[in-house]
Amino acid sequence: MRKKKNLIIIAAVVVIGVLALLIARQGAKKATFDQDFHIEDIESVTKIFIADKQNNHVLLQRVADSTHDTMWTVDTIYPASQPMVDMLLETLHDMRIRQQVNKNAVPQAIKLLSARAIKVEVYQQKYFINWFNGKFKLFPHEKLTATYFVGHETQDMMACHMFRKGDKVPYIIHIPGFRGYLTPRFVSDPMLWRSHTIVHWDIHHLQSVELDIPATPEESFAVRRQGEGFTFELTQSHTVVNNFDTARVAQMLSCFANLNFDEFAKNVPNSNMDTSFNAAPRAILHITNTDGVTREVKTYLKYANPEDSLVMPEQNMYEMFDLNRLYAIIDNKDSVLIQYFVFDNILQPASFFLGKETPVVNPIKN
Repeated sequence: MRKKKNLIIIAAVVVIGVLALLIARQGAKKATFDQDFHIEDIESVTKIFIADKQNNHVLLQRVADSTHDTMWTVDTIYPASQPMVDMLLETLHDMRIRQQVNKNAVPQAIKLLSARAIKVEVYQQKYFINWFNGKFKLFPHEKLTATYFVGHETQDMMACHMFRKGDKVPYIIHIPGFRGYLTPRFVSDPMLWRSHTIVHWDIHHLQSVELDIPATPEESFAVRRQGEGFTFELTQSHTVVNNFDTARVAQMLSCFANLNFDEFAKNVPNSNMDTSFNAAPRAILHITNTDGVTREVKTYLKYANPEDSLVMPEQNMYEMFDLNRLYAIIDNKDSVLIQYFVFDNILQPASFFLGKETPVVNPIKN
């Protein structure tokens, strides 16, 4: 009996020893110069936190089930720009050590990094047990795996100084084959990470589109799904029109497959915003999908020079208005700029879709 117990203890010790060896090998770092400065498995990245010395900071977080065209959020609230996130992940994956900072230059490099560096924290999903090259994984958890301090560019503008927490010296980091330095890719302004997508719904997922034109309510209309087709209604009189131009309506509906705004209007002077937004909206657009989700876009004319509106006797003079862009407020939250080029097929009056007039390009009637 005692002999049997001893055998069990010996077997247990051997198993524990083997497990410890496997875990040690799994966690061991490569001893090469390139080693593991970059992030090899970007698919396991769950969060990226970026902060600068001006108190700007942003949290990018991967979400499992997204209703948007992106799998990432900005500060846990807003959809992130997927192309920007993809470029950041590619940067983390592709960046390599070009060389060590010269020994004599290390003190100055560390001084500059301490004063101006952008801090980047990378979190990944890891497993307490991860054996046989990932074929056997147990006990997932989120872990801070790398903290970088991204600094200034090199003299040739082809790389930047970077220090990773845990290393002894900073390095010169680049992407082989890429002409430029990497610092601008680590953006700490949360607004710049937000998606510019208004809707990303193809025609099969559209339930209705309603356009209200306050200055000419008789031109307001709604296009609503009916079975596999759509109806066209003049909303002021609640009249359903059968002989609408199906080609023009189809072209308008196709715009919602990828409808984006140009930029946030956060840097626009208050005088510009007040001049435009104190007037009635030029148009109010409601887009609803088959899941019942609705987006609202209110558009406002943008003055080329807001002060002109105070002195010009004719407020509807063509020269006063920006010929390329409009202001818009999305869901009564975000003030943005949109392009006529993008919205021209959407913001047409009902008479255009009934084949009674040509398209109105850059309309200024308010």
